Amino acid sequence: MEQIDINWGLAPAFYSVSELTGAIRGLLTDHFSDIWVAGEISGTRVPASGHYYFTLKDEGAQLKSVCYKMTARYLKFKPQDGIAVLARGRIDMYDARGEVQFVVEAIEPQGHGALQLAFEQLKKKLASEGLFESARKRPLPALPARIGIVTSPTGAVIRDILQILERRFPGRHVRIYPAQVQGEGAMEQVVAGLEYFSRSKWAEVVIVARGGGSLEDLWTFNEERVARAIVGCAVPVISAIGHETDFTIADFVADLRAPTPSAAAELVIRTRQSLFELLDSSTSKLTQTARLAIAMRARALHRISVDRATLHRAIGRRMQRIDELEYRVRELVRALLNRRKKALERNGSRLAQLDVRLKFAAARRRIEASDVKLQHAIRLRLGGARGNLSPLAAHLAQLSPLKILERGYAIVENNGKIVKAPIDAPVDSEVKIRIAQGHLRGRIL
Repeated sequence: MEQIDINWGLAPAFYSVSELTGAIRGLLTDHFSDIWVAGEISGTRVPASGHYYFTLKDEGAQLKSVCYKMTARYLKFKPQDGIAVLARGRIDMYDARGEVQFVVEAIEPQGHGALQLAFEQLKKKLASEGLFESARKRPLPALPARIGIVTSPTGAVIRDILQILERRFPGRHVRIYPAQVQGEGAMEQVVAGLEYFSRSKWAEVVIVARGGGSLEDLWTFNEERVARAIVGCAVPVISAIGHETDFTIADFVADLRAPTPSAAAELVIRTRQSLFELLDSSTSKLTQTARLAIAMRARALHRISVDRATLHRAIGRRMQRIDELEYRVRELVRALLNRRKKALERNGSRLAQLDVRLKFAAARRRIEASDVKLQHAIRLRLGGARGNLSPLAAHLAQLSPLKILERGYAIVENNGKIVKAPIDAPVDSEVKIRIAQGHLRGRIL
């Protein structure tokens, strides 16, 4: 809308409603284009458009406010009734109702951290969707052979996890998805890592890990996109973020929370010794159970006056069978472990004999040769294109209306339209004259 000159003299001025609201808007924009307003939010509404409508009020007044959808999506927390805030924005006039409104561009809570408030809001939202329910969470595999890790490839976290996994049960396959865990771009990289393991289904379990830090440092794992990527992952996810006292949204939605990254490595897999102990314990329990069953049967047989000698011989045969089975189980387990150990040693020997540097060198030579061929092909293609373009450009230049202007002709325009007849440029109208070397302005007399 055009700027309206307000008549401050004594003579009365006449405006249409649109002109007057436009003039008021101009005054408000000039004087209140970038201001901070302190007040309490009330009457928040969010229609289908995604804009936030609310009122800022204090003890003596209230101010209608709006935060448009494109601005609201970047706020650290969303407007909520009853919160005292500092809002930054500009004063505007809403012509349709003739109302002054405050257009909010940034908002910060008073006396409450924005990040903490955003954390609580998202936690409440996801909890209402049932994403924290234990019934939704999946059990971890007892002895995973393939473990995926989403974390920074440098630093103490990944070194500690790998060392613990190697110490507890060597030979597990680990695949690391390198991701930035703090700062700009971290959220996208963590989500990409989770989606990779979910899509490939290579891993049997995934660990999302990073070291400790402040709320700001850990904020990547309080983002809604990261939480939903954990929920949507096709394999169980262990959240190992920060120290034992740190809690993030990722901890609540993950299938298992580990107090530290090192603890995640201990939780994801048992030690080899613990498996042996479990096997021994199971064998002992099986033996005790069998002997108890035999004893109960022996008492039953005794009650019906079965010959004791016959009974003892039968019991002896069954106990001998149990001893044989126990021995066979131990031998089978020992043979299985020996075969796995020899296979591991063979694979380790084969891996040591392979020199990947030769393969890298050959690949590098192929890439360099392909690069030379590609550059040559591009130069040939560009040369042919230039040859085809030159005559077309020359022909186009001959047909250009600018060539006509260079012979002394001119083009007259009135309000952006070319004047072809006197009626197109009435008397006292301002015209624009285009000549070969620029423009002139004139008035029709």
